[in-house]
Amino acid sequence: MTRKIFQITGADSRSFLQGLVTNDIAKLDHGLVYAAMLTPQGKYLADFLLVPWDGSILLDVDESLADGLLQRLNMYKLRADVQIAQTDLAVWRGTGDRPEGAFADPRHPALGWRLYGAEAGDDGSDFEAIRVTHCIPRTNVELTPDTFILEAGFERLNGVDFRKGCYVGQEVTARMKHKTELRKGLAPVAVEGSAPVGTPITADGKTVGTLFTQAGDRGIAYLRFDRAKGAMQAASATVTLPE
Repeated sequence: MTRKIFQITGADSRSFLQGLVTNDIAKLDHGLVYAAMLTPQGKYLADFLLVPWDGSILLDVDESLADGLLQRLNMYKLRADVQIAQTDLAVWRGTGDRPEGAFADPRHPALGWRLYGAEAGDDGSDFEAIRVTHCIPRTNVELTPDTFILEAGFERLNGVDFRKGCYVGQEVTARMKHKTELRKGLAPVAVEGSAPVGTPITADGKTVGTLFTQAGDRGIAYLRFDRAKGAMQAASATVTLPE
């Protein structure tokens, strides 16, 4: 887990972010906020955690997305009183008792806490198994540029707010929300055997989805729900939906 931490300061910081990201910035008054930036077409660009920090806001993002996200934020900044600077801060995470100054991870209680300071690392918890058990997508694995965040479970993960008003990509996301039900999306699956990340899943000769992260006999898959029935195949692995 390699992260970059940016600090966002300036009188317009909250209003600036409010018009761009999928979640409500007012939630920073209560702790960490999980959010994403989308394209105008509603597709995923980056996911990150926002952190209340001594009157400013930290942005905690996967290192691989940091430069592109910073460039896009600066593009939208225009004349707003907003300054964005990289910090030397790092993140430590764990699932045991929460240390002083640590924040609960808002995506799921099983992800524990995050503590920002000089040192990066974790307490030895098996975060990959936790992620798979609770179907929590990961940057650059389940979350890729063709992702729609509702199909990736962002509502369940407290990563989107439908009452906050406009943001980039909001119209497409709202339309998907008000469909009768999603036809495709991430789901936890049982896996017998193993297959590389990105292996197509088939059933009765038809492609029904893609297998992503595995941990033991469980996995995260992107599925077309109307076709995902019974025993499915991902290369030599057998994939089924849990009963």
